[in-house]
Amino acid sequence: MSNQGHPTRGARHLEVTRWQRVTHWLKQHQIESKDALKRLGHNRVASTVTLLLLGVVLAVPTFVYSLVGNLQQLSPGANVEPQLALYLDPALETNAVDTFSRSLLLRDDLLSVELISSDVGASEFQSYSDLGEVMALLDDNPLPAVVLVTPKDQSSDTLASLRERMMSLPQVESVEFDVEWLKRLDVTLGSLLKMSFVLTLLMGATVLLVITNTIRTLISSRQEEIEVSLLIGASAAWVRRPFLYAGVLYGLLGALVSLMMVYLSLALVEAPLRDLIQLYVGRFSLEGPSVVLVSGLLLGGVIIGWIGAFIAVSRQMGQLQQPV
Repeated sequence: MSNQGHPTRGARHLEVTRWQRVTHWLKQHQIESKDALKRLGHNRVASTVTLLLLGVVLAVPTFVYSLVGNLQQLSPGANVEPQLALYLDPALETNAVDTFSRSLLLRDDLLSVELISSDVGASEFQSYSDLGEVMALLDDNPLPAVVLVTPKDQSSDTLASLRERMMSLPQVESVEFDVEWLKRLDVTLGSLLKMSFVLTLLMGATVLLVITNTIRTLISSRQEEIEVSLLIGASAAWVRRPFLYAGVLYGLLGALVSLMMVYLSLALVEAPLRDLIQLYVGRFSLEGPSVVLVSGLLLGGVIIGWIGAFIAVSRQMGQLQQPV
């Protein structure tokens, strides 16, 4: 009999498109990431302790970098113009002081000139100093008039030369460079940044060891499951995938915890630090970590978490004598 008109029995060849493969791959990764997050939730105590440890370790260099970034606002090249403070001879009369300050306005090498009379200086001293009451007990005002001059050329050589020329003027008793302490601060911050880089490397190595040990513990708790999966034909990539996601989650969540600690630490030091700096340069606002620093912290946590998990899984599968 003829088979014409009857459907063909048996398996049919199905062609899988590239889009279907990509969709299936993304679906698998979505399932594995959710499973890794769920497993972290099951071990709440251990996960919380690990995340707090990672947060503290990552918060230390992040806090230092944030603090240095705020203090760099005070560097000589950032919003602070170097000034020379000319302390005039106390014996000068008021007219002589005014005449001298006006003569400085005619100089081409000065950007601005500000006169602080002895009376104004005494008033500010009484307002801001704990020894202000002592001024009221004195018959004469011992404070000299001060002229603050801002040079146009703010290079180190020009400032040193201008300081010597001002010292040679008969009306000037002494000259102080107002931002010399800022230059010393700039050198200190540069050294602190270098030490922070070394600290970051050490803390990064610590995070790597913590995550590697944590993932190794997770693998040990699921060793039988891994062995069965490999026996029924599961690939090494499939076995490795949930642990890689666990490592990434530990790194990312640890970085987020460290950010919370950094913001809390900055809030605690903001008031005393602001009061200290305002004594020297006036208004100062403490800012949180920069966008670059936050992005680097989160990305670094993810990368270190992935590397730590990969190392742990590779060593465990090597012990099981399975190809990685």
